[in-house]
Amino acid sequence: MVETVFRIESARIIAGAARIVRDVGIAEELAQDALVAALEQWPESGVPERPGAWLTAAAKHRAIDLVRRRETYARKLAEVGRTLEDVPPPEPAGPDDIDDDLLRLIFTACHPVLSAEARIALTLRLLGGLTTPEIARAFLAPEATVAQRIVRAKRGLAKARVPFEVPYGAERAARLSSVLEVIYLIFNEGYAATAGDDLLRPGLCEDALRLARVLAGLMPEEPEVHGLAALLELQASRTAARTGPDGRPVLLADQNRARWDRLLIRRGFAALRRAGTGPYAVQAAIAACHAQAARYEDTDWATIAALYARLMAITPSPVVELNRAVAVSMAEGPAAALEVVDALMAEPALAGYHLLPSVRGDLLARLGRGAEARAEFTRAAGLTRNARERELLLARAAATGADTSGTTGTFGGAGAGAGAGAESGGAKSGGAGSGGAEGRAGR
Repeated sequence: MVETVFRIESARIIAGAARIVRDVGIAEELAQDALVAALEQWPESGVPERPGAWLTAAAKHRAIDLVRRRETYARKLAEVGRTLEDVPPPEPAGPDDIDDDLLRLIFTACHPVLSAEARIALTLRLLGGLTTPEIARAFLAPEATVAQRIVRAKRGLAKARVPFEVPYGAERAARLSSVLEVIYLIFNEGYAATAGDDLLRPGLCEDALRLARVLAGLMPEEPEVHGLAALLELQASRTAARTGPDGRPVLLADQNRARWDRLLIRRGFAALRRAGTGPYAVQAAIAACHAQAARYEDTDWATIAALYARLMAITPSPVVELNRAVAVSMAEGPAAALEVVDALMAEPALAGYHLLPSVRGDLLARLGRGAEARAEFTRAAGLTRNARERELLLARAAATGADTSGTTGTFGGAGAGAGAGAESGGAKSGGAGSGGAEGRAGR
């Protein structure tokens, strides 16, 4: 019971303590102290009626005690003539300030002073409630590396004296993009793992989806927050249909759409109605086109291609252009799309991107150029670090060798469905708004 409650409530407990001590590292330690107190007291006294409130109160009491000890020490230093650094008074709250500890914690953990890897690890630790070993397993990284990343992130925030607050005005808009990007990247890694033996890591998708919902509840007037929530709801709706019993990817064209989660689709459309015209909203609109199609054959590829063109205008990226090429191939034919893809072959940002040769291979196969297609699929298999994707690409290379008639369905063309890759893949580079709203949400 203690473990379960702490996992659910840890973010709010840490946020409440951080508002008092103004240091997320110390706040996490105080939350852990409250957990220890619960483990000591609850077996004797019983679980409180509101266990989360009990833990929050215990952490806050410890935070207040710590502040009092600091003040006492400061007074003693002053008495012996030591000069203390003046602490400026807090800035008065602006008219659009948001008084919510959890939101403060989100903005602090996702502060752009930290690297993307540090922001992700710290957010999963403080807001997702994941332990260091769990984060390490999710990203296939050594525990020591993740632990050091989290420690450095906390020190970085303290060294930069990042205030524990929600920014407002122009700064809020700039900082919000960092928050959305972190949630976006967490979801992407769960939706289509970069490396390892598994295509999906559902736990990360669930964590990102929960964070997006929390953020949408805390910032209901921010349209792009709803755009991100809509995108993740719609993408997550396909999870059950994306792999078979053996864990192998099931392409979009072959998925049983009866297994798509209709509740998540309804939630996605509800969020999309509140979204604006930003990059996440456009990607959500692309995902909505797939959700609306009762059958794969009913997909409105012309609209999807137009939406990718709009996304390209908002956030120009070679990955977005690659996604657009897939939609163009379905709306206008593989020849038109191959021109777009060939223009991307010299793009440095896509040099090691396995979905570029996989898309090109699919287009070549559909044009009957089997030998060239087989070479592209083989090259793509050598670039990916995900075992499931590699198997799929090698299987397509072998199938192309046996049949050069250009069947559709692997990592581009008909099978891509949603992104620059198969339903297992869309764009996975470039950050927010980079594309890939179909397949992976994009990264």
